[in-house]
This record gives sequence, structure tokens and C-alpha cells, in this order.
Amino acid sequence: MEAALVRERYKLVRVLRREDHYVCAEAVDILDREKRSCLLNLYDGPLLRTYLPCFDRLERFPACRGALLDGERLVTVFDLPEGTPAEQAFHRRDHRSWRERLDYAALLMEQVLNLADVDPAVSCPALLPENVLVDERAGRVRLRFAAAPMEDASDQTAARLAAAALKTVLPRRFSSPAEELDLLEELDRDDCGTVVQLYALWRRYESALRDGYEALERQNALRRWISLVRLRVRRALRRKKEVNNW
Repeated sequence: MEAALVRERYKLVRVLRREDHYVCAEAVDILDREKRSCLLNLYDGPLLRTYLPCFDRLERFPACRGALLDGERLVTVFDLPEGTPAEQAFHRRDHRSWRERLDYAALLMEQVLNLADVDPAVSCPALLPENVLVDERAGRVRLRFAAAPMEDASDQTAARLAAAALKTVLPRRFSSPAEELDLLEELDRDDCGTVVQLYALWRRYESALRDGYEALERQNALRRWISLVRLRVRRALRRKKEVNNW
């Protein structure tokens, strides 16, 4: 499927992924004065008809440069985002402040909400771990729209992938207040069938998370440690009771 140029405009630099009837490639827009890199998704064969209607609701994404037909294939063009995969940027032992984590979580959930009306064939791959990027220089969360075909693409799959990304930004840690542990337990229950429901869950907890962290921060180190130990003991006893009752 590769060619030196796509529509006499996009010069392919390297193929990032290749499957039957699908190629994801990095390219350069030779008509762009700044010669910016872009991300191309190329579909042909049976995927052409499947993906034709999938890219008509992406106007809200500044990264989307459009979709076009190139002979017997569909080509979609996106900015190639900068950033580090969230799984690498966030982990339990990093030294980020809780405020920074919550700020990035809010940025992530804004991106998730923007996917509400996007076809799962596009939103699901955009939420895969390798495509959720943290641009720390700009203080932004970006999605890489490398929209490879997924067999299990659905609204619920998109919600699950978004929940996994949120848990990456807010991992369960000893310093987590009760409110954060409650949110993580809700996410583990997998009750959100759409990204809109997941966003609503996040909004329900967002202010409480900040309040919980601020309450802990007001305590001195010893009292904070005692509070966190008591919290874990209470939750462990509650789980034990729930298991015994079950």
C-alpha cells in the first residue's frame, strides 16, 4: 500500500503498523510550509466501506486534518502528537504531587469526553495505552489516532480503556485518601458502559478527591501516617466482612 507520495502531498517517512488492508504511517506534508509530520491511517479492501463513515465527527479534535480518498483507499490524516505514553509517565513510585496527578487526570477525562460521539472503531484504538500520551512540556494529554482495526471495538470497550488510563494516572498508593480508593473501586467494578458514564463518575469524585488530599495535607506527618494506616485497616476489615457474608 505504500507509495512515495499519497495524493501528491503526503510523503511517507516510515510505516508504524501494517495489517491486512490497513497501514499506519508517519508522513510529512510537503505542501505545508513548516513540513510538519503527520499520522496517516490507510484503509483499503473491505475496510474502506467500514471506515468511511467513522471520521465524520472529529471536527472537535484540532489534531484531525481530514479524510480523503486516494483511488481505492481511504486516507485519514492527523497531527503526529508529541508525548510519552501515560504508562511510562505515571507510576506508583514517581515523585509527582497529587495536584499534578489530578490535573492530568482532568485533562485526560476532557479528551475522553470528546470521544463520546466518535465511532468506537476510532475511539477504542485512540485509548490504547500506547496512544494516550502525556506532553509534559506543554502540560497536556494528547491522543494518538492510530486507528487500527479492533475486533472488540464498542462503547463499553472504549469506557474500559479510558478507565484503565485513568487508573494509570491515579494508581492506588499508600498515600491515596479514602475518596481516591473509592473511585478506584468504582472503576474496578466496570459498571460504566460508555465514556459519558465514565466522565460522569469522574466528575462526581473530582472535587472530593481534592478535598481528601487537602485534608491529609493539613495533618502533620505522624497524624497523616496514622490516618492512612487506619484507613487501610478499616477497608481491609470491610472487605473481609463482605467476603464472609458472600
